Amino acid sequence: MMKHTLLKTLLAVCAFGITWGAVAQEAQIRKAIAERIPQLKAIDEITKSVVPGLYEIRVNGTEIYYTDAQGNYLIQGNVIDTKQRRNLTEERVDKLTAVRFDALPFKDAFTIVRGNGQRKLVVFEDPNCGYCKRFERDLQKVDNVTIYMFLYPILGPDSIEKSKAIWCAKDKGQTWQDWMVREQALPTTAPMCDTAVLNRNVELGRKFKINGTPTLVFIDGSRVPGAIEAKQVEEHLAEAKS
Repeated sequence: MMKHTLLKTLLAVCAFGITWGAVAQEAQIRKAIAERIPQLKAIDEITKSVVPGLYEIRVNGTEIYYTDAQGNYLIQGNVIDTKQRRNLTEERVDKLTAVRFDALPFKDAFTIVRGNGQRKLVVFEDPNCGYCKRFERDLQKVDNVTIYMFLYPILGPDSIEKSKAIWCAKDKGQTWQDWMVREQALPTTAPMCDTAVLNRNVELGRKFKINGTPTLVFIDGSRVPGAIEAKQVEEHLAEAKS
């Protein structure tokens, strides 16, 4: 009994020593970085990376840097696992920026349903985005999907005005597709409505670091920036479901 108690005590002491050592190490790195690179003073987190002797520094939520144990060097770039051929930095950022699909404010989006609508997809788009128009034309080939469209007017004042016209239209989905796919003019006498949703969408996009359009979000929280082809959309929908 005494031996068992002694062992537990020794293990607790060792664990405390390891924890204290990690805290002291982090404090040393924070101090060194803050003194030498003031713009990185507000560090969110410091953790050991998988590379021996290399520490990950996370700032502004999703920006990743690396340093040594003393904070003498700062590395900006990707860490590649050459054995597994994986971009570890990219995977880390993807995890940090993953979107909880069911927590999105769907009241601030309009829906386009095709077929049985069983599969789900979120899209952030600007009505003046040329890549979005190309993407929308190809997206017509994807069936059995519910598309939640978040208007994301980030390309200037005209994008805001066009987004208001679409949001205030009687049939948002039809008006959107008429404009994006069929190049029909937007209604000039659209009824007035509450367009505060557009500001909320822009803030939502900033929160999740959505810097361009189109940006797709799937039910597993994964995202894809850019105008991908219908075949790729199908692949991502299948992967997200599995």
